Amino acid sequence: MEEAPREECGVFGVWAPGEDVAKLTYYGLYALQHRGQEAAGIAVSDGRRMVVFKDLGLVSQVFDEQTLSSLRGHLAVGHTRYSTTGSTTWENAQPTFRTTATGSGIALGHNGNLVNTAELRDEVNARAANGNGNGNGTRAGARAQATTDSDLICELLAANAADTGVEEAAMRLLPRVRGAFSLVFADEETLYAARDPKGVRPLVLGRLDRGWVVASETAALDIVGASVVREVEPGELLAIDADGLRSSRFAAPDPKGCVFEYVYLARPDTTISGRSVHATRVEIGRRLAQEHPVEADLVIPVPESGTPAAIGYAQGSGIPYGQGLVKNAYVGRTFIQPSQTIRQLGIRLKLNPLRDVIRGKRLVVVDDSIVRGNTQRALVRMLREAGALEVHVRIASPPVRWPCFYGIDFATRAELVAGSLDSEGVRRSIGADSLGYVSLGGLVAASEQPRSRLCAACFDGEYPIPLPEEARLGKHLLEELSGDALPARPAAEEPVPDVSGAASGDAGPLSVGYGAADALRRP
Repeated sequence: MEEAPREECGVFGVWAPGEDVAKLTYYGLYALQHRGQEAAGIAVSDGRRMVVFKDLGLVSQVFDEQTLSSLRGHLAVGHTRYSTTGSTTWENAQPTFRTTATGSGIALGHNGNLVNTAELRDEVNARAANGNGNGNGTRAGARAQATTDSDLICELLAANAADTGVEEAAMRLLPRVRGAFSLVFADEETLYAARDPKGVRPLVLGRLDRGWVVASETAALDIVGASVVREVEPGELLAIDADGLRSSRFAAPDPKGCVFEYVYLARPDTTISGRSVHATRVEIGRRLAQEHPVEADLVIPVPESGTPAAIGYAQGSGIPYGQGLVKNAYVGRTFIQPSQTIRQLGIRLKLNPLRDVIRGKRLVVVDDSIVRGNTQRALVRMLREAGALEVHVRIASPPVRWPCFYGIDFATRAELVAGSLDSEGVRRSIGADSLGYVSLGGLVAASEQPRSRLCAACFDGEYPIPLPEEARLGKHLLEELSGDALPARPAAEEPVPDVSGAASGDAGPLSVGYGAADALRRP
């Protein structure tokens, strides 16, 4: 029943002599847990050596008091991961680490996804074949332990840093890295932060009494008591050390921030480009009420992501707002696979209706997005069984018709329900009495950002960063390039329609969704 778009990753970095940087990073990652729940890690340096501790699991599962107390130093890099390139393995957990030829260390955390991953892998292999590795003994044709685009960046940084230093190596490498990246990395003495020229994924700078903090969201600055200074600019590299903060430009800025951060990804208590995410979502709901009015008795959210928009819809429509669904806060990602019997319970594991509230009512149900339609289909059925007279579904984003290649693990286009059906087709598919999506214009207006500064490729198919051919895209690209065996998957029972709608045994253009290269082969 995994329906929502998967988050990407959260990054956090702190340079603060005299502070307990490991615990600050732990709390910062706690604030960013929503951005990835598969793995977490912290790298800490005391100026002489760097120690990395990482593992699979939630932040609270990976770290305890004893572990944090052993991580002592003046700077730290933290990461909480959802796998967007590479499988869920310990090796792929971040921060990723490399040792340079001179013996210094580099730890790196990455939020986003690159589109020239295969090209960078070719460069790493070419350097190894020519004996120009990073001093780790990488040999030609050898498979790196990790299979992420992030690991490639760290490898190339370490390979060049021995000759030029980390800062200059980054200034030379980053202009050749294409895609979405918000990076936080460090050597033994200096903390670095960098953001791609489009600024697709968020990254902010904060000030502590005795240091500096960088993080994916302002909410992480709040939790560690840092004041927000500004966003890291697109195309900017920051360096923070004993000499203070330095800013360099490795590319001209051309902002295309991800509009889906406002819809779903970011915490509601985060601010992006000066705009409160919560206020944006409430305004989306108001505009949704104007664009898709309906006669009903009660507006209810799909908790928690649909709550601000439902409040806005109620304000805009004059229909009372209420809680009709109870969410089990303890159902999240798990490494224990449910049995078939439990799996059939589906959405009831997460949501349960308040029957006395719902019975006999005409409901407006507000959710943040529809991806495959599985959750909404089960939800509509459950509400009708609980006694709802009518169920009108309202969605606080436009139809998701295109996969994301920049850091959100959407499905493939073949799996996206709106990729092949119009709104009426989706309405019939989920069984609602009516269905309404907010318009892209309404969403952009609610964000209070210029349309020209936003990426909305998942809604309109206009990708601001050019994509390579399909064979060089996909979540498991590096495993496939290195010959790693992936789990066997049942073949699709029916031919998959291509983008134009014609049946074909092969995937059509852009059918391989970012982070879902194997989806067409899944049952």
